[in-house]
Amino acid sequence: MTSEEPAAPAPPATPGTLTDEAFRDLYRSLRQQAAEAAGRGRGALDRLTPERVAAAAAGVRSGRTVSLAAPVETATAPDSPEPATHRMTAPDRRERDEPGLHFARDRFAMNVHGDVDSHLDALCHVIFDGELYGGVPASTVTPDGAGALTLDLVRDGLVGRGVLLDIPRLRGVPWLDPGDQVTAEDLAAAEAAQAVRAGPGDLLLVRVGHRLRRRDLGAWDVTRARAGLHPRAMRFLAERQVSVLGSDGNSDAAPSAVASVPFPVHVLAVNAMGLHLLDWLDLEELATACEERGRRDFLCVVAPLRLPAATGSPVNPIAVL
Repeated sequence: MTSEEPAAPAPPATPGTLTDEAFRDLYRSLRQQAAEAAGRGRGALDRLTPERVAAAAAGVRSGRTVSLAAPVETATAPDSPEPATHRMTAPDRRERDEPGLHFARDRFAMNVHGDVDSHLDALCHVIFDGELYGGVPASTVTPDGAGALTLDLVRDGLVGRGVLLDIPRLRGVPWLDPGDQVTAEDLAAAEAAQAVRAGPGDLLLVRVGHRLRRRDLGAWDVTRARAGLHPRAMRFLAERQVSVLGSDGNSDAAPSAVASVPFPVHVLAVNAMGLHLLDWLDLEELATACEERGRRDFLCVVAPLRLPAATGSPVNPIAVL
């Protein structure tokens, strides 16, 4: 740890750890629920029907657009030891000085599933006990790319009703401290306090205040401590039948509530329930805009890259208010 890096505070009392047996019971229950509702092999996206997309579009009032992505990080930081790289490939000095037509060109590369840049997790991203979502064998993921449940499932984008649940606002704090865990009771209380209710097909966004804390106090090692959802909170999402879960963290808290599973929410959301995840968003401007208009739902548009065999993509989701 450098002298500039803020010390991660001791985690608060958690809403309870889960034994491996209890976690697997929860996993089997949520997986069974998802299997009973399975449609065309697209996981929870089957709930995001054209009728629900049209209804979300009809809810646009001001036409204001808000980016939900953080700027891509290209500098090394405690939460980004291998940052994205961006370099110019043209013009060279001769091209800059010569008359006539020349082009500026650049190259970009990133670790899609890092701990700082906003990205989407495809259904082939999470392997648990040798399987992907729906029992698809993990052997379908090869060095040449994934062969099933890939980013190609969302080639036409994720467009629907977004719902923001602001947990720090509910608790009267600027952010949740690293290690804190959001419960199903928190999510239900946020719905009641913020006059909104998530429903079938929605893109549910849960703010924990990660980006605000990072801006105010600096980056820290999020592998050791970060705020997120408690695994049992996933029952709330199953009851509401949402299609997508997003957060300004990565939805998983650290330390994990399950000693044997470092990312239990990823396992439950992606592998058991077939939910696409939006990780490391920036929800600060959206939270302010929702507060100003007294409404926490909006049209949400997510356009991943066309990478047919990929397990995820950088994204710049847009809220249309």
